[in-house]
Amino acid sequence: MSESRIPPDAKAAPVTRAVSPEADADIPPAPQSTGESIPGPAPATPGLWSALRPLLLRLHFYAGILVGPFILVAALTGLAYTVTPQVESMLYEHELKVTPRGSAEPLAGQVAAAKRAVPDATVLSVTKGAGPTDSTRVTFSKDDLPEGYTLTAFVDPYDNKVLGELKTFGQWLPARAWLDDLHRNLHLAGLGRNYSEIAASWLWVEVLGGLALWAGTPRNRRRLRHLLLPRGGAKGRSRTLSWHGAVGLWACVGLLALSATGLTWSAHAGASIGKIQDALGGSTPAVTTALPATDDSAGGTGRGTKDVGIDAVVAAARDAGLVGVLVITPPADVDSAYTVKENTRSWPEQQDSVAVDPATGKVTQKLDFDDFPLLAKLTSWGIDAHMGLLFGLANQIVLALLAVAVIAMTLWGYRMWWLRRPTRAEAFAVGRAPAHGAWRRVPGRVLAPIMLLAAVIGYYVPFFGLPLLLFVLVDVAVGAVRRRRTGVTG
Repeated sequence: MSESRIPPDAKAAPVTRAVSPEADADIPPAPQSTGESIPGPAPATPGLWSALRPLLLRLHFYAGILVGPFILVAALTGLAYTVTPQVESMLYEHELKVTPRGSAEPLAGQVAAAKRAVPDATVLSVTKGAGPTDSTRVTFSKDDLPEGYTLTAFVDPYDNKVLGELKTFGQWLPARAWLDDLHRNLHLAGLGRNYSEIAASWLWVEVLGGLALWAGTPRNRRRLRHLLLPRGGAKGRSRTLSWHGAVGLWACVGLLALSATGLTWSAHAGASIGKIQDALGGSTPAVTTALPATDDSAGGTGRGTKDVGIDAVVAAARDAGLVGVLVITPPADVDSAYTVKENTRSWPEQQDSVAVDPATGKVTQKLDFDDFPLLAKLTSWGIDAHMGLLFGLANQIVLALLAVAVIAMTLWGYRMWWLRRPTRAEAFAVGRAPAHGAWRRVPGRVLAPIMLLAAVIGYYVPFFGLPLLLFVLVDVAVGAVRRRRTGVTG
């Protein structure tokens, strides 16, 4: 559950059905006569649910069987990603932590030491830690690094000693960057990103479909507790179904959030979501780095090379109210400002930023996170929660539990499919799909809006639309072959 996904990334998040692919075979037995009513879905039209349920069941089945592997891999790699903060702390303690002693050296001296250690490179940013035990990070770009990667030197702020240099991806150190890349694209670059986008594009479909199927199974009031808890006396496939549905119900909110946030940084759906967000005025703002024209620049002589230095820039940012970890980006050219941004991504988030004139050390613009559009805030909070950053250890534990739930539900789903095979005597037989022709039972006035909605979603989320089209084509072909060979209609 990666970064930047991207980094920082990413990243991942990253499940399957909230109910069995063939739940109709496991409707609980009729209740004893107790005078209690049997609540079920409240259809808008008599018989509507009985018409919709087979169609939803068949979609749930196909998606679970064919998309399940993508979701399972995303959950496994996401589970590994949840422990990255602790892994980084153990592996890179020497680079990350220092022993406080006296006063820290000027930041300019620390940057100079890093430049000497990493020659022939360009400084991209300087990260000043929030506490006295944090080292200073100086991040460089170099031509010999993989795309998207940088080289970061870690400097002891008390004696300007360079503690080490690590290849980084955004703010991620090597171990997290490797796990992030695994979760995001299985180390297969652009081609691999399709797997995680398929998983994110179908996770919400499986969750919502499973919820509808599970909640739509008739139960008397005495047994409504089985919506939340597995049935203790059940055996075999019924027991597996009970666990599959109950765990899915508990995890559904978290899984829907993972699906939504995963889609925001996906390659194809993410671009569509970004355009929609921009159209709604919810894009993430940034301070303007362009400096106002001066008399010299108007005359064509430029602004000159005067620079108050990085320490004065940090002081100006602190005076403007910025706190915690600060990331300082040097000017891109003589007509640009320094930018200084808070980088505290835990709750409450601190992401205020300022632009500082290098010639005067004055703040030319300030942007507070509180002034971000609501959609931009929700995006930031959602992505940071997906990566386990927003609520620290508690966030990591919740993500790990969701990943375990996804893994368990996927395996339970395949077990139910296996148990539904035609005969135990056929060693290689697999589970049967729900009956063909379910869509014909849905009234046209209901089927038409469903098809239109699916087409619109498929357009903006292509890795939902393309597999759905494939499912339909395969289903039609299989049905046609079956009718020709057996003479069975429907």
